[in-house]
Amino acid sequence: MLWVKGLHIVFMVTWFAGLFYLPRLFVYHAETSDTISISRFITMERRLYTMMTIGATGTALFGGWLLIDYAWAAYRGMGWLHLKLALVAALLAYHVYLWQLMRTFRAGRNRHDSRFYRIVNEAPSLLLIAIVLLAVAKPF
Repeated sequence: MLWVKGLHIVFMVTWFAGLFYLPRLFVYHAETSDTISISRFITMERRLYTMMTIGATGTALFGGWLLIDYAWAAYRGMGWLHLKLALVAALLAYHVYLWQLMRTFRAGRNRHDSRFYRIVNEAPSLLLIAIVLLAVAKPF
């Protein structure tokens, strides 16, 4: 089962790499105006989104495997796990929001400046801290 936990962590790291880098690409994309750079950013964003979606899928699959193997019934009364799963759901919503922002850029309809994307870039950091601390400390 340690292999499953290890793969869960590897996919999580892959997912978070994309969650951290995609909004950074949006910062640069919002600051550029030449056609060649815009085309390059659209390609980079699409490829990165594909890879981070693979990371998210692997994270969910191996995380689900861990839940099933460790008997979900044993965790029912553990509030830390429920909060962790709620934060992961928020992370999935953030993932979908990034997809919407990417589609807006692709369509040439971006309405935000680079400062907005710098702020958006901070959200996964807060979620990562909370999720990891809950998983390690199991405080309640």
